Amino acid sequence: MAESTVFDELGGEATVSRLVDAFYDRVVRDEKLSPLFAGRDIEEVKRKQAMFLTQFLGGPPKYSEEFGHPMLRARHMPFPITTAHAEAWLACMAGAMDEIGLAGGAREFLFARLTQTAHHMVNTADDSLDR
Repeated sequence: MAESTVFDELGGEATVSRLVDAFYDRVVRDEKLSPLFAGRDIEEVKRKQAMFLTQFLGGPPKYSEEFGHPMLRARHMPFPITTAHAEAWLACMAGAMDEIGLAGGAREFLFARLTQTAHHMVNTADDSLDR
C-alpha cells in the first residue's frame, strides 16, 4: 500500500487549486504584495504556484517536469523581498487556509514549511525600500 503524502492529506489537486485561488485573491489586494505582481499574468503565476505546491507537498513533480529544479531563492532574486513582504505573504496564506477550511496537522506542517521558505526568500532590508 502506498504511503500517504501531505498532498493527499490536504485533499490533493482540488484543495491545492482552491488554496492558490484564495491566496492570490488576497495577494492582488494586498498593498505590500500587489506591486510585486504588477504587469504579470496572475493566472500564470497561480498555475506555477499550484504546480510547485503540488510537488512541494509530495504530489506529482509537475513543476520540475516543466521548469526544472524550483531554485526558489534564485527565481525570486530579481524581486526585492523584505521581511514585511514575507509576513504579508504568510498572512495572505493563513487567510486563504482559513477560507478553504484547511485545518489539522497537514495545515500546521505546510504553514511551518512555508514560513521557513518565505523568510528564506528575503533579499532586501525593509528600510531600503523607503529610501
